[in-house]
Amino acid sequence: MSSQTAQPAMTDESLSPSSKSHGDSVFKGLSTGSGVLIVVILAAVAIFLIVQAAPALTHQDFPLGDGSNGGILSYVGPYLFGTLYSAVLALVLAVPIGVGIALFIALYAPRRFASGLGYVIDLLAAVPSVVYGLWGLQTLSLILQPVHRWLGDYLGFIPLFGGRVSGTGRSMLTAVVVLAVMVLPIITSMCREVFLQVPDRQIEASYALGATRWEMIRQVVFPYSQSGIISASMLALGRALGETMAVAMVLSAARVVNFSIITSTSSGTIASNIALSFPEATGLTRNLLIATGLVLFVITFVVNFISRWVVARRADFSGAN
Repeated sequence: MSSQTAQPAMTDESLSPSSKSHGDSVFKGLSTGSGVLIVVILAAVAIFLIVQAAPALTHQDFPLGDGSNGGILSYVGPYLFGTLYSAVLALVLAVPIGVGIALFIALYAPRRFASGLGYVIDLLAAVPSVVYGLWGLQTLSLILQPVHRWLGDYLGFIPLFGGRVSGTGRSMLTAVVVLAVMVLPIITSMCREVFLQVPDRQIEASYALGATRWEMIRQVVFPYSQSGIISASMLALGRALGETMAVAMVLSAARVVNFSIITSTSSGTIASNIALSFPEATGLTRNLLIATGLVLFVITFVVNFISRWVVARRADFSGAN
């Protein structure tokens, strides 16, 4: 008798598809179902807004607050201006700061310090909107009061800083700073991840050619990260467009068009107007507010569509080169 034990022979049955786990099929089904569910929810929201807004879309006799009447476009126009104006100004303020912080974390700071700083920046995204609103109302508005006066005294000839200076600090400027702080974690986190994905060979090649660190960033990091920066900016813009409580607590929902950012009669936003007016609204007035929500829904959808188109176009252009 041989001392060697017989080894079981490998058969084709052990490698057959029927012996595989059903995990792939289950995961595929869950993934497909999740994707379909998102589309269904989005469609349901759109249908709800359209149905509820329909009575107001054709009505032309809404009181506009200045003694005149008008339709949905006349009513929502100033709020739409305030929404876009505050979001764009917040983006102008937040994008350079966010990109700068992301560059510092990814390329300048020591690894241990960068990890801690990145964690702190990410924590800002977890702060509730109402907390930002309270901070803007109780603290930031007081801090910015001297800034309001200085801008009015020395730069009042510019329409952006013209008009009667707000004595309380509750102005578009304060709301813009609050929005900028709120979208800063989105921009910083996404840009940081994109900067960390830049190939080391390209960075080392740039240094080998005698480039300084700033020249390397300008010639290698920024071109490689353009799509990511645009995506982060557009995602932050979408967050700023839909922000409600923080803006509602800092700004009054005034239905005016005012380019000055230091006056107390700043333009209100669609979201803040809905939040402040909806609890007491009834009948056709409620349909009107839902119609303004439909306008905001469409604007947000268009912004995200444009961002995806820009990113895809950038990616195709980079691939062609």
